[in-house]
Amino acid sequence: MQRVVVDPEVPADVAELLRRNGPLLSRFRAGWSPKPEDAPRLPAALVAPLGVTAALAAAFTALTGISVAFLVLLAVYATILTCVYIGRKPAPHDAVERVLYRHSQQYRGGYLILEDFDYGARDLLGRVQRAIDSILGSRVNTMGMLDSVRNSVMLPAEEWEIARLLTKLSALRARHGNLARGGRTPEVAAAMAPLERALAASEAAVVARVEALERYARHVSNADRALRSQSQIDALLAHLPEYEQLVAETGAARFSAPEIGHLSEDAAQLQRALRDSVRSAHEAFRYLDGPPRG
Repeated sequence: MQRVVVDPEVPADVAELLRRNGPLLSRFRAGWSPKPEDAPRLPAALVAPLGVTAALAAAFTALTGISVAFLVLLAVYATILTCVYIGRKPAPHDAVERVLYRHSQQYRGGYLILEDFDYGARDLLGRVQRAIDSILGSRVNTMGMLDSVRNSVMLPAEEWEIARLLTKLSALRARHGNLARGGRTPEVAAAMAPLERALAASEAAVVARVEALERYARHVSNADRALRSQSQIDALLAHLPEYEQLVAETGAARFSAPEIGHLSEDAAQLQRALRDSVRSAHEAFRYLDGPPRG
C-alpha cells in the first residue's frame, strides 16, 4: 500500500509521524476524531476508600479528642493517592491519536493520503515510491557515489510534486466523469473534447516524469549490480597469488593460467561498467530536473 506523501516543508518528525499513520489519517478524513483529553480527576475506585478513611478518622477524633490524628491520616492517604494517580498515564495509543490529530489539523494540505487518488493515480504513485525507495536504499547512494545529499532533498520533493499533480488529475477525472454520466448530446461532447485532450496531455506529462524517475532507478540498480560484482571480483583477485602458487606447484599452469588471467580482465570490465552506470545515473538525474520552474 502506498505511504502517505508529505510536503517536504513539514518538519521531519511530524512528517515521519504522518507517514506511519495513514489508516488513522483516513479515519480523521472520514470525520472521526479522538476524544479530548479529560481534565485530571481521581479514579472512582479510589474515591470510596478515601471517604471510608475520612469517616474512620472522624470517629477516632470524636472518641479520643485528638483532632490532629484526623489530619495526619488524611495527609498520609492523600499522599498515597497522589503517588498512585501520578503513576497513571493515558494509554500510549490515545496520546498518539491526539498528537496525530493535532498535527493533521495544523498541517492540513501538507500531506496526501490514499483517498486523495483515484485508482490510476494510485498505481503511478506506487511506481514513484518504489523507484525512490530503490534509489535511496542503493549501495552506490549510501556510499556517496551518487549525489546522495541532493537525492535526499530532491527525491522527496519530486514525490510530493508528482503526488500533488496526481490528486489534481484524480479530482478532474472524477468531475469529468460525473459530467459525462447519463449521456452527452453532440454539443456537450464537442465542448468536452478539448477538456478530455487537456486531461490526456496532462496525464501523459505526469507519466513521463514517473518514467524518468524509473529510468534513474534502473541506472542506479545497474550501478549497484556492477559494484557488487566488482567487490566479488576484487575478493577473488586478493587470493589470486594462492591460486597461482598452487597451479605452479602442481604443474597445471598450462591448463589453468589462461582462465585465471581472465579475472583481471573481468575486474577491468566491471570497473568500466561501474563508471558507465554511475555516469548514466548522473545523466538521468539531471534529466529529472527538467526545465527551470518559474
